[in-house]
Amino acid sequence: MSDEAKWFVVHTYSGYENKVKANIEKIIENRGMQDQIHEVVVPVQDVVEIKNGKRKVVQRKVFPGYVLVNMLMNDDTWYVVRNTRGVTSFVGPGSKPVPLSEQEIRSMGIEIAEPVMDIGVGDAIRVVSGPFENAVGMVKEIHGHKRTLVVKLSIFGRETPVELDFHQAQKV
Repeated sequence: MSDEAKWFVVHTYSGYENKVKANIEKIIENRGMQDQIHEVVVPVQDVVEIKNGKRKVVQRKVFPGYVLVNMLMNDDTWYVVRNTRGVTSFVGPGSKPVPLSEQEIRSMGIEIAEPVMDIGVGDAIRVVSGPFENAVGMVKEIHGHKRTLVVKLSIFGRETPVELDFHQAQKV
């Protein structure tokens, strides 16, 4: 079992990629596994389609039937992902998942570097977009791998933790 997160490929029923992504993310949230399963990705690319003489840009799955998961591999994470509705198996020989190499990850355009932020835990921030726009709160957690912050905002007079993407927050 590794103590470093790696990217694994999960095989899904065809057409269930986004559902599997949503299901895994829901389980991560419900079981508090954010420190073990970091990111779930369905790689897509923009493709120009021409229908009835009109050009239209649509997103197509790069690997239909597959989802990429950045996680620490252990018995718990293996079980959670493997038993998610819509997942058929991990990619690898037998029941042993094989992580992707850095070369494979880069060739897919997945960014490995952690983003650099000038915001730290305890800093005051202003929400610049989304449903909580213009709200001011204090940073409680930073999840660099997911590019999110957990911020305490005062909502209806109560301190409430809210998860925001990095681009939604600005240091006050």
